[in-house]
Amino acid sequence: MVKPAQRGARTSVWVQGKARRGGRGGGGQPSGLDRERIIAVTVRLLDAEGLARFSMRRLAAELNVTAMSVYWYVDTKDDLLELALDAVMGDIRLPDPDADENWRDQLRMLAREYRGVLVRHPWVSPLAGTYLNIGPNYLAYSRTVQRVIRRTGLPEHALTGAISAVFQFVYGYGTLEGLLQVRAANSGTALDEYFQHAMSAVAEVPQAADVIQESQEIMAARGGDTVGEMLERDFTFALDLLVAGIEAMVARS
Repeated sequence: MVKPAQRGARTSVWVQGKARRGGRGGGGQPSGLDRERIIAVTVRLLDAEGLARFSMRRLAAELNVTAMSVYWYVDTKDDLLELALDAVMGDIRLPDPDADENWRDQLRMLAREYRGVLVRHPWVSPLAGTYLNIGPNYLAYSRTVQRVIRRTGLPEHALTGAISAVFQFVYGYGTLEGLLQVRAANSGTALDEYFQHAMSAVAEVPQAADVIQESQEIMAARGGDTVGEMLERDFTFALDLLVAGIEAMVARS
């Protein structure tokens, strides 16, 4: 039995030297099973059913093996979730920071790619705040972000602030966008239908009605025929504001 003190001492699957293990060895491993398949099915289950419903028993059933069979390849559920988190970060397309390309375009690309991961995999948001995020795919992404930000011309002491401004925005935006899609899916309705129903319901709340009424002009002016188009327009403009802010700070310095 794992004691609370031992559980609290966990650092990371990458620090503890277990990330590359292909099985415990010594024979007895279930045939047709490997760590890559386990991670792939884990990602699929998390996408389909969410983090709250995920369990090693549920995973084993999907793999058609016993729960103990999975533990030949990962020691704990935390280890597996951390591996799955880094696996989806590998879907991000990375620009070449050494290429003769505009840093603005590369920064926008990195922001959009990260947003895409957060929206496609809503479970990434809570896990990103739970683990150390030092897997190879996350580190490759982080290194590219740093190299692109260095090309902006900002002074050294301002680089981390610029990274925080852009990517904390992306994290928050992508998290809320992903959760909105989850709520729509859970309600059994399309995103546009869910949004209209939610807005109508909020408008009937007395303390919220005035705020909704005041925001009608802003909502109408934002443009977009669908919720997806509205979200895309807002994200693009907000990202442009951040890029313009970096340019302004470079000019000031």
